[in-house]
Formats: sequence, C-alpha cells, structure tokens
Amino acid sequence: MNSEATRRRLTEKQADTVERLTRAALEVLSREGFAGLTVRMVAASAGVGTATAYTYFSSKEHLVAEVFWRRLAATPPPAGDSPDPTVRVVAVLRQIAMLVADESALAGAVTSALLGTDPDVAHLRVRIGGEIRRRLIDALGPAADPDIVETLELLYAGALVRAGIGYASYAEIADRLEKSALQVLRN
Repeated sequence: MNSEATRRRLTEKQADTVERLTRAALEVLSREGFAGLTVRMVAASAGVGTATAYTYFSSKEHLVAEVFWRRLAATPPPAGDSPDPTVRVVAVLRQIAMLVADESALAGAVTSALLGTDPDVAHLRVRIGGEIRRRLIDALGPAADPDIVETLELLYAGALVRAGIGYASYAEIADRLEKSALQVLRN
C-alpha cells in the first residue's frame, strides 16, 4: 500500500517509518512541549536515524503539521443527517475545533506549526484548508454561497488561533465558534 506524504509517495516500509515518527512526535511533545521538541529527539524515540527523519520532515513544524493533517484526514466528518444545513455546519466546526482539544501540548504546537514559514507546512496548510472547505461546503449543501464558506473559514481560523495562544480553552472556543457561526448563518 502506498501512502502520500507531504514530500512524496511512500512504500509500505516508508509509510511505517513515517507512522512511527508521527507517533513518537506525540510522545516527545507531551514530555517536552513544542519548544523542547526536536526532530532529532523524535527520531531517537522512533528508533530512526536523524537523517532518515529529515528525509520525511523538514522541520519540527512540518512534523507537527503532518500529525494534525493525519488526525483530520482520519476523522470522518460528523453525520450529516440533519435536514438543517446550519446544524450540519455547526457540527463540522465543533468537530474540527475539538480535534486536539484534549491534548494541550499538541493543540498549542499545531497553532505554532501551521503559522510557520516552512514550504512543507505551507503545502499542508493548503491540504488542511481544502479539507475543511470541502466539509463546510458538503454541510451547507449544493447551493453553498462562496462568501458564507469563506466567512466560516475565517471564523474557524481566527477561533483556533485564539485557542492556540491561550485566549480560551478549545472547548470554550468551540462554543464561541458555534455562536458566531449561528450569527452568520441565521442572518
């Protein structure tokens, strides 16, 4: 089975190495925090050479962004069985906002990583943003207004930055995001 990574297509063995690195990143992050995390530490924890780790991840920001991307991609959108698009949109926004809520070290690291300038992170930002956009459009339905979609994306991005810098917990931000989305969608 080939898997796509940020930088290239992977063989099964390479995909296993990347999986080990992303799992080890979570372990190191929980112990050291984002400031203390290094690709070298993650490689050692995964039992992989540092040079090998750098063939897959250009920086710690890239590694953390990949962890978030994999988490998002592996999480199916909430059931869209409500006939009300507002209910479906709120469910999508809440689910994404809560994706890392229970892991404070990861949550803060994701915010820092996604704001970085690494070109590999930029690539992942596009993929993450595309997936979120797709979920919002699916929730809104076939007549989704592009301006509403963009407004919801801006709400989501701003909310997660606020949570990532510690303005409020992710649960509090998810509640506030829901209120804001309802104001946009019901006006």
